[in-house]
Amino acid sequence: MAPRIMLLSCCRAMPKNDGAKKPAPEKVLDRHWKLQVCYLCFYGFMTQIRPGESFITPYLLGPDQNFTKAEVTNAITPVLSYSYMAVLVPIFLLTDYLRYKPVLVLQSLSHISIWLLLVVRGTSVLAMQLMEFFYGITMAARIAYSSYIFSLVAPSRYQRMASYSRSAVLLGVFTSSVLGQLCVTLGGVPFLTLNYVSLGFVSFGLILTLFLERPRRSLFFNRPGGAGDAAVPTELDRMAGGDSGRGTRGWRDMVLCRMLQELGALARQPQLRLWSLWWVFNSAGYYLMLYYAHILWNEISPPTDNRQVYNGGVDAASTLLGAVASFAAGYVKIRWKLWSELVIGVVTAFQAGLLLLMNSTTNIWLCYAAYVLFRGSHQFLVPIAIFQIATSLSKELCALVFGVNTFFATVLKTIITIIVADKRGLGLSVHPQFYVYFGYFTLLAVVYLLAAIRVGVQHSHRRQPVELALAKEPCQLPVEIPAQEKSPEAGTIQA
Repeated sequence: MAPRIMLLSCCRAMPKNDGAKKPAPEKVLDRHWKLQVCYLCFYGFMTQIRPGESFITPYLLGPDQNFTKAEVTNAITPVLSYSYMAVLVPIFLLTDYLRYKPVLVLQSLSHISIWLLLVVRGTSVLAMQLMEFFYGITMAARIAYSSYIFSLVAPSRYQRMASYSRSAVLLGVFTSSVLGQLCVTLGGVPFLTLNYVSLGFVSFGLILTLFLERPRRSLFFNRPGGAGDAAVPTELDRMAGGDSGRGTRGWRDMVLCRMLQELGALARQPQLRLWSLWWVFNSAGYYLMLYYAHILWNEISPPTDNRQVYNGGVDAASTLLGAVASFAAGYVKIRWKLWSELVIGVVTAFQAGLLLLMNSTTNIWLCYAAYVLFRGSHQFLVPIAIFQIATSLSKELCALVFGVNTFFATVLKTIITIIVADKRGLGLSVHPQFYVYFGYFTLLAVVYLLAAIRVGVQHSHRRQPVELALAKEPCQLPVEIPAQEKSPEAGTIQA
């Protein structure tokens, strides 16, 4: 009897022990996810700490490098646009194919190359053009971090991860700008020393990159192939005509082409088309202003002392306002199908006025304020555009839409640079360039406002027949309908 009693006791105890062990893996996974979040946010924050970045233009134009304004404006800065366009598509594809981490390592190495070229004080235009080339690589590689975070967590945590990572990046940019300004204004640190400090931070960023976990899957090229993954087919799986395990070769050969065809069909959606066009045209003008604003500040107020250069403080203020504007945009509740064109038109007209103010004023503080407001107004519309574009798309198509929009914006920006800024084109100095950008945003504002008027007229014409029909119909009494008989169209019954 004793062995039997012991056996029964063990059998009864087993479910309790299993139940006690079940939460353990979940706790481990939850702890692992939290560690990933903390490390990724720390990584995103630290890789933005480059206190000398806001002062590159004064450094090039100052006695350390002694380049002329024409060389910086028409020979060095345009290379950034060319480099960005040349590497954007290859890096976009390699990011997914190589599973993110190698591209993040490439970004860190490019950052180190930038600051090495700055601290060795290369006095040739070619050396600084090479520096801008590496800068274009770092900009194109930003997509690796923004997409990397989603490859490590479940879809239910995407929104939280996006919030955490973006907050970490913005906080890093703000901290970097404030740190650079404090070093220059209060510490009297020379720009060359600030570049050495930046080199130290980006080298530390490379070390952090090496400890990143490399994901086992990615969005396009590295699909999960287990049976459990096939339970939830993705957009790529459906386009391939099967699950991710059976259709791997097929979608590699044809799905990207089919997704591009799908984008052509999606372009017929008015809101998707409108906000995609805003992304292309306004982003091109926004980044052109960003590239040449520091040269304009140097033109308006040539510094006689490094302590009078406030680029870092202005960049910090614009980053902070941009973060506040992005946060506030999430609480704007209007009928976007009706008011999108008007909102875009008003904001774009406001930006055109700010560009005119920046270019015509001789007060550097007014120019600073206009710059901060310009960046804040653009950042206000960015999350709205992201929501309007992404709301009706799958994750795969959404990534492709933003990639295509960014590519076309880069192409447009490069074309404008070749015509307006490059010495082989018109080779305009910075003031005439800003008049061109003012005209560009003015034209966009006029187009958007005319589109808003057209939408308003169409809306009023649609309402008039409905109002006339309601006026002629007999009185209608609301009648309660059983739940099983209700339909979206059923709500009233004529008396």
